[in-house]
Amino acid sequence: MVVSKDLKSIAGSERDLVKNAKAIGTPDPNEVVEVTVVLRSKGAGTQTSSIREMSTQPLKERKYLSREELATANALNPDDLAKIEEFAHEHGLTIVKVNPESSSISLSGTVTQLSEAFGTKLSMYDSPTGKYRGRVGPVQVPADLAPIIVGVFGLDDRHVFRPHSVRLETQGAIVKARAVSVSYTPPQLAKLYDFPTGLDGSNECIGLIELDPCGYKAKDLQAYFRELKITQPKVTAISVDGGRNQPGNEADGEVVLDIEVAGAIAPKAKIAVYFAPNTDKGFIDAINNAVHDKNNKPTVISVSWGAAENEWTSQAMQAMDQAFQAAATMGVTVFCAAGDDGSRDNENDNLANVDFPASSPNVTGCGGTRLETSGTPPRQILIETVWNATGGGISDFFPLPSWQSNAHVPPSANPGSKVGRGVPDVAGDADPNTGYIILLNGQNDVFGGTSAVAPLWAGLIALINQKLGKPVGYLNPLLYNQLAKSGALRDITVGNNGAYHAGPGWDPCTGCGVPDGTKLLQALSNL
Repeated sequence: MVVSKDLKSIAGSERDLVKNAKAIGTPDPNEVVEVTVVLRSKGAGTQTSSIREMSTQPLKERKYLSREELATANALNPDDLAKIEEFAHEHGLTIVKVNPESSSISLSGTVTQLSEAFGTKLSMYDSPTGKYRGRVGPVQVPADLAPIIVGVFGLDDRHVFRPHSVRLETQGAIVKARAVSVSYTPPQLAKLYDFPTGLDGSNECIGLIELDPCGYKAKDLQAYFRELKITQPKVTAISVDGGRNQPGNEADGEVVLDIEVAGAIAPKAKIAVYFAPNTDKGFIDAINNAVHDKNNKPTVISVSWGAAENEWTSQAMQAMDQAFQAAATMGVTVFCAAGDDGSRDNENDNLANVDFPASSPNVTGCGGTRLETSGTPPRQILIETVWNATGGGISDFFPLPSWQSNAHVPPSANPGSKVGRGVPDVAGDADPNTGYIILLNGQNDVFGGTSAVAPLWAGLIALINQKLGKPVGYLNPLLYNQLAKSGALRDITVGNNGAYHAGPGWDPCTGCGVPDGTKLLQALSNL
């Protein structure tokens, strides 16, 4: 294909093939595809200054924007919008929707039209992760558009994002090596972590992000909460980009784990489950839908999916982080699982890797522990150490945030690396050998993984929000500053995840530690 000389590459849009992928042909040139074009945000300055202020402010002085106020602040620049409309008209593309709250536009067109419009060749590939429509190299646009476009998503539909849950039965070698395995219900863990009592998450909403194909069965939820003698929370499935609740797939355990953990901790909170395709477009659109949802209005969002930073394009990380900045500005706390494959994060490059979105400085990354307790009620914690498969490390993409400057974050374990954003920030029980009891497909099952930690913390913050009468919001600056000496987090000092070891204070395995829920509520109340 001949590319016009007046085209310019969008920074950070370069793509390589999925490892071991092979070209198997070309897509139907007349297939209609929808893409999301994320533009520079007119409200970016507002978000940046708000986050900067929150990095040093006490909780009581924070002023959050409403979703309506942020949508107004983010309204697309009329000149930018006019340029995109002209570009779409020239290439025969249809403007499906303008999304001012997320500074994005949805365009549709045929494969041929989109290939020509964005200066790239689309091909079909077969890879270890499945067949996909993909591209190699950058996305290109007319030179006058390049400065206003953050990223274009949907041309490539590869599936690279993984749920960060681990089913106990898949860990046979580990199970045999352990003399004893023990499992807990979420209420039992809440008691062990001294979550505040007398609260149920009333008037709060917890958003869960799920990438299809996956789903939950209503009868499983009914039976689970009936067995726990807990009021079943109201669960709403929300479709994003055609994603839907479709149980009967491999990742169902992830969805059910998220719902049952969050719902058991905060049963009167509304649970909004956003289902989207497992693509960069689907993932980004799901985050934006949850963050900007004016109907359900989540105050806490839990994300249990991700991939190593080098599996993402930098344009995708930038676009998603733009959404996380919006969440912080509106007082929405976001928890992201840090991964379940140690410091290599499922990569075979002999390097240390961290997982995104947990590496975003605008979310709270969740690492994992192994929690051993006395066997007889009332159970007491005997020892808690690093789960050796927890993700964690130093970001190669995000610089060290100001609020982590006193955390003694080391350089990455990789040769010649600089100090970047340290991951995770907090931790909780994640070892499947000390895992969570859930009900899946009519049977009790045990799951672990850092994906259980994110909804556990989300449920805790929903309880705290209820008690405070105000959302905690952007948690990280508080963790590293005002809460650092409050005793609200218990330090984990033993264990490693491969390249990194635990120790006193923050570490790249369990962050600042595991929660003492009642002390956390007291400390935040004092703030």
